[in-house]
Amino acid sequence: MAPSLPLRHSPEASSPLLSSPGGSSAHLSPRRRRLQALLLSSALTLLAVVVVLGGGAGGRHEAIATLRPGSGGAVSRGREAGVSEKSSGGRLSAEGGSGGGGDDSFQWTNDMLRWQRTGFHFQPLNNWMNDPNAPLYYKGWYHLFYQYNPSGAVWGNITWGHAISRDLVRWLHLPVALFPDRWYDARGAWSGSATVLPSSGIPVILYTGSTNSSAQVQNLAVPADPSDPLLRRWSKAAANPVIVPPAGVGLKDFRDPTTAWPAADGGSWMIAIGTKDDSASVHAGVALVYRTVDFVKYELVPGELRRVAGTGMWECVDFYSLSDGAKHVLKASLDDDRRDYYAIGSYDEGRNEWVPDDAAADVGVGLRYDWGNFYASKSFYDPAKRRRVLWGWVGEADSEAADVRKGWASLQSIPRTVELDAKTGRNLVQWPVEEVKSLRMSSQKFENIKLLPGSLIPLDVSPATQVDMEGEFEIDEAAISALMTATATTKGTGYNCSTGGGAAARGAVGPFGLAVLADEAVLEKTAVYFYVARAADGQLATHFCHDESRSSRANDIVKRVVGSHVSVLPGETLSVRILVDHSIVESFAQGGRTCITSRVYPTKAIYNAARVFLFNNANDATVTLKSLTVWQMNSTSNHLYDF
Repeated sequence: MAPSLPLRHSPEASSPLLSSPGGSSAHLSPRRRRLQALLLSSALTLLAVVVVLGGGAGGRHEAIATLRPGSGGAVSRGREAGVSEKSSGGRLSAEGGSGGGGDDSFQWTNDMLRWQRTGFHFQPLNNWMNDPNAPLYYKGWYHLFYQYNPSGAVWGNITWGHAISRDLVRWLHLPVALFPDRWYDARGAWSGSATVLPSSGIPVILYTGSTNSSAQVQNLAVPADPSDPLLRRWSKAAANPVIVPPAGVGLKDFRDPTTAWPAADGGSWMIAIGTKDDSASVHAGVALVYRTVDFVKYELVPGELRRVAGTGMWECVDFYSLSDGAKHVLKASLDDDRRDYYAIGSYDEGRNEWVPDDAAADVGVGLRYDWGNFYASKSFYDPAKRRRVLWGWVGEADSEAADVRKGWASLQSIPRTVELDAKTGRNLVQWPVEEVKSLRMSSQKFENIKLLPGSLIPLDVSPATQVDMEGEFEIDEAAISALMTATATTKGTGYNCSTGGGAAARGAVGPFGLAVLADEAVLEKTAVYFYVARAADGQLATHFCHDESRSSRANDIVKRVVGSHVSVLPGETLSVRILVDHSIVESFAQGGRTCITSRVYPTKAIYNAARVFLFNNANDATVTLKSLTVWQMNSTSNHLYDF
């Protein structure tokens, strides 16, 4: 199968690391012939299905095209190519949430759209971005690659954008690192990971290419000049594709290789790749494992690292050990619902098996990194500060038309440290990297403010569009006692953030918290709140939620109420950290046990009109704000590297 695109080319790699036996490219012919035969066979099968069904997939495409509220006829992006939905708002509206419909989209002004660009979150200078890829540390620089369309503010023409930083918060943008310029990535250089080889200290990248026939294959790239700390040029291996879909795996269901981990034999490496199994109606998500010595030739390890029935395609699999090495985290981004799930468990290399500590909280079933707008996450181990750092793609919840008009789409979450919760031992905690504190400027502190039931108290914080807040709340003990002694008839089935009515629905002990990006009349606000209720088993349960339903007057955006239970241990107060950065709100409850990210698009609460309020909508409970510190946040350098 010959290259067919007259696009920009990178040099083919010829380093010893990438050399194949015999040193020539002749050995590639059988591989390419096998892949060509596989593609031809699948194409014929698909053609037969279309003939028999009369093109019956059309109804599915029609349904996808109407995912987004206020779409005005916008089409689905990504699905037909073989990846998850990439239209703005589409992956969120599929989960539910309010938003205007039809063609009467909100009339955005230029001032409103300009305000949405963030001050200290990572984003390209313009155009579309999605998954974070291959973060690494090399010769004193942090590198972040990302899925990028250099030609517009919608998904397509996917390349690898590239940026560098000394501190993970102030970024300089470099030229595109990887273009889709070979037959094996002609329809997109998709997501992948980096592995830094300890023997040489040189990084290698494995990434998924969508071939000129839309098959998903894995490809290798290495630095063209390892002496360059900025890693500005990359060479694709002459042996590419180095991994093709194995028998029984769909051509469009094989993507996103992980960072490699060393095998126990000391001479080989292991990687995992996500796929799915729809045979026998199991619709299982699956992680396959490959072994390699040189990153050129790979052997499929018998068995499966993990499969979970009912979870569907696993994208952007991540697999790493925790600090003690005894436990491993397996994470998958679920194509079915566009959420990132993880579980903690034990890995047995000899059996090629990872088993969760809690089968009821397996991957795709239980724990999530983030309960809001957060997907396709990627972590890496930072050797400079001996920590694991995580990013997630934070897509748009507005209309594609608005994105095109403003000229950009999507953010990356603030980089977060990830570690085992030392207090519970059964979940991870995430927290903004310590370097975020270097952006703090002037601060204000509020203490011992009593919030009576039904109260709404404005805080003198201005401006309030780019702030970092840390606060603690305490609930009146009498209210907790009353809730504990409630009769069995009040137990119900437990509270749920998404169905509980949001911040306006009053309960015995909640909701209470902070309303950010609110206007003076509180017609617009994003509520970040706690809610304490009796669970189905009669025990008290604390919930942490975001209510986006009143975040904007606009009718062409997705607005939801999201969140989950958060563990509060004996002796702990209710604590929260909130990062507000124009059109993104990231919150971390109880030291990062539960995290929520929202994209919001106020029309009135912008610039100096944005306010912060304390509120308590509980019917019976008095709540005290013990302390709240609000820091104004500096903007970060976000420009091209000066060559």
